[in-house]
Amino acid sequence: MVYMMHTRRDFGKLALAGLPLSMALAKIDSKVAGVQLGAQSYSFRDRSLDAAIQAMVEDGIGECEMYSPHFEPTPPRPPQRAEGTPAPDQAARAAARNAAREDLRKWRLTVPLDDIKAVRKKFDDAGIWLFAVNISFRDDFTDPEIDRGFQMAQALGVKVITASSSLSVMPRVVPYAEKYKLTVGVHGHSNVKDPNEFATPESFVKAMAMSKYIGVNLDIGHFSAAGYDPIEFIQAHHDRITNIHVKDRKKDDGPNMPFGEGDTPIKQVLRLLKDKKYKMPANIEYEYKGAEDAAVEVKKCFQYCKEALA
Repeated sequence: MVYMMHTRRDFGKLALAGLPLSMALAKIDSKVAGVQLGAQSYSFRDRSLDAAIQAMVEDGIGECEMYSPHFEPTPPRPPQRAEGTPAPDQAARAAARNAAREDLRKWRLTVPLDDIKAVRKKFDDAGIWLFAVNISFRDDFTDPEIDRGFQMAQALGVKVITASSSLSVMPRVVPYAEKYKLTVGVHGHSNVKDPNEFATPESFVKAMAMSKYIGVNLDIGHFSAAGYDPIEFIQAHHDRITNIHVKDRKKDDGPNMPFGEGDTPIKQVLRLLKDKKYKMPANIEYEYKGAEDAAVEVKKCFQYCKEALA
């Protein structure tokens, strides 16, 4: 198979030639030293899905975990309050949030699955492997809504759903994971004080014990900031880790930092994947406050990862 990079100019030439992108573009290869590098599309949360895909193509990123608001509708922002007018009361704000939540639930339950399949085609046409989709099942999900999440994942052609979920919702998620034979990689943060949140090694182990279809989407930045060793965890549970999020944070629940300026052992983790030939993708999640455009910052992160694996 031929691998190549594509630029905005390449897209223009293909469009002018009238060639279908699915026929004209080869797969982008962003595997380095055997390690699959990619991106969480949350890194491009400042733009539409089409623009995010274009940025990934220009950065040379060939694997993606899709952030749910990139294919699901996002609630409208409240109108700016005119100076001197009273702010909406708490009840009004709560009513607006509840209405937006119901609208999203209705969309999930009624959107034609052909529309979801068309989202996958965007990635295929761009030469990007859509590895996983993020659907964060929470306690406010109804059972039909959970079921529909798995149907959408099937329509996207992925085998992995990543989820910033709670421990309490997982018993309701497990039957659908087993029904559809799709793995849910639970994603953690650094809030170790809430026993219902995924943050500690023990919280991940509890989830994995529920089913072979429950794995871990390990965010090495959050895990390090929470005071734990991602290298130790990966070595112990590599067969249950769906993919990792690569970001840098300061220890003791510190801030996100440019790669190489925090305390997360990014280089050591990537070299572990290389040396042990672990197959989990390593997805860049750009979350620090960069000075430049997200595409430029992600490209810097990508270069840092490539150099770590050289």
